Amino acid sequence: MNLKAAEEGKEYIIQQINTDDEELDAFLFSLGCYSGETITVIAHRKGGCTVSIKDARYNIDTQLAEAIIV
Repeated sequence: MNLKAAEEGKEYIIQQINTDDEELDAFLFSLGCYSGETITVIAHRKGGCTVSIKDARYNIDTQLAEAIIV
């Protein structure tokens, strides 16, 4: 299941990230978004969702939310 289909307020463990862009992978890694890390969907928004990773909140777009598999 990807983040777009995840329940709000529930904690998940990231299984994998499906991107073909090495720069994007490096950026996500710098945020703490990588396999094995916990992630929580705070809210689903029109253009994506708000997530919590390591006590920080980020807004991510729909395309990125679909690439993060939990």
